[in-house]
Amino acid sequence: MKKTKFLNIKGAVLDRENLKNFMEKTAINYEITKFSNTNTYPIERMEQNYTFIEKTYNLLNEHIKKNIEIHPAGEWLLDNFYIIEETVKKIKKEMPLKKYKRFPGIANGIYEGFARIYLIASEIASYTDNKIDDETIKIALLAYQKQKNLNMEEIWNFSVFLEIAIIENIRAVCEKIYVSQNQKYKVESIIERLVENKDEKNFKYSKLNFKPNHLKNEMKYPFIEYMSYKLKKFGKKGIAYINILEEEVKKTGITIPEAIQKEHFDIAMQKVLIGNSITSIKEISRINFLMLFETINGVEETLKKDPANIYVKMDYKTKAYYREKIKEIANKTKISENYIAGKVLELANENIEDIRKSHIGYYLIDEGYNKLIKKLNASPKLMHKTNKEKVSTYIGIIYMLTTISAIFCGLSIYKSTNLLIYSIINSIIFVIPISEIVIQIVNYILVKSVKPKIIPKLNLSRWNTRGVYMFSCYTNNNKYQEKSRRFDAQVRSLLLGKQI
Repeated sequence: MKKTKFLNIKGAVLDRENLKNFMEKTAINYEITKFSNTNTYPIERMEQNYTFIEKTYNLLNEHIKKNIEIHPAGEWLLDNFYIIEETVKKIKKEMPLKKYKRFPGIANGIYEGFARIYLIASEIASYTDNKIDDETIKIALLAYQKQKNLNMEEIWNFSVFLEIAIIENIRAVCEKIYVSQNQKYKVESIIERLVENKDEKNFKYSKLNFKPNHLKNEMKYPFIEYMSYKLKKFGKKGIAYINILEEEVKKTGITIPEAIQKEHFDIAMQKVLIGNSITSIKEISRINFLMLFETINGVEETLKKDPANIYVKMDYKTKAYYREKIKEIANKTKISENYIAGKVLELANENIEDIRKSHIGYYLIDEGYNKLIKKLNASPKLMHKTNKEKVSTYIGIIYMLTTISAIFCGLSIYKSTNLLIYSIINSIIFVIPISEIVIQIVNYILVKSVKPKIIPKLNLSRWNTRGVYMFSCYTNNNKYQEKSRRFDAQVRSLLLGKQI
């Protein structure tokens, strides 16, 4: 069984200009493979992170009951743990293993096998100190795409990977909080036993055997800072103990003020980091990723150049339908989505004189689809049947099944009666009911197996009546205007109960 790898990127905070330059370099440095490795699937690690965050949350609640001071970063966790919980549940639903494997992966370097978009999200989170907004996302992804294009699936799922990266960073803060709180507990235990000289029966804090496997160097700072703080509260009684503490601290090569300064600086950093993390998770849920997607996605930018000038006026579902068709073709042909979109636009520009054929949709969901497949030099197997071929196949199947069933009934009757003419007559009579049954069965199978086509629609909320009329005509050409007027007249006559 392969060991699961996880991302935990650390780095200095970059401003937007340096982040832009960094993303361009990242795009150049890493080669891309078609799929991600299963041993880099981030959900298992995210669940571990959540378990530790929950453990820290429970520890903080226990320490509140015992009147132990809470780490300032821990206050953010106590107030916003429910947000992390809801985010983790959402991510688990939205990112199954099967889906993760389909993302393009990194083919070289230390991050080999990781989904490219996962790496990008982790880098953005780390190099911005988890301070994320829509403008930062836009700048970073556009910078990356100057060198290499991201596919639609990557861009659309970017927010999920960003949340995974943020939860990883929250876990890092919780490790610091967890160590700090246990050191404070240790201080409280020492003070009640040695300074306050309480009877063992009255001990509030039991001895704590806390030996973390990491952050060993940082353990002393929260202990020194909190012990110094608690001893000062005892006034003259605490001076002797402070002197002992100071002597022991000097043996480590630092002084108490230096340790306190270091701990206060670290507390401030962790407070800012977890504050940014929680705020960013909230911000991500408020970002209009539809608008952001349309701004960042290279396919969208290409389709907007539709010579018929219709695509930009369509509603979101229609645009998504067109993009989904490009994605389907890309998956089947293993050709870049941006390249396919470019060829669609090229075909539309070649037929600019014919308004119907100058619309990109003609080549994605209409009769021009086969022309697009030829243009891409793809396998002829991907070509769609024409409407006539589909009708012929449909009718042919019904005729064949009806005939076979009628003959079978006739043979059954012949075996039981041994009368040929009687069997033939019954076979002919059975044709009508059998055909009805066959039609119902075939229709049922088609309904269950064939995906329905979406009817392209316009976004009428931001288009006037003249725009609708122009769309129905496609052009100012008199020929199309006349057709539209005749159509309108027929509709009016039907509504008024008249005939033309």
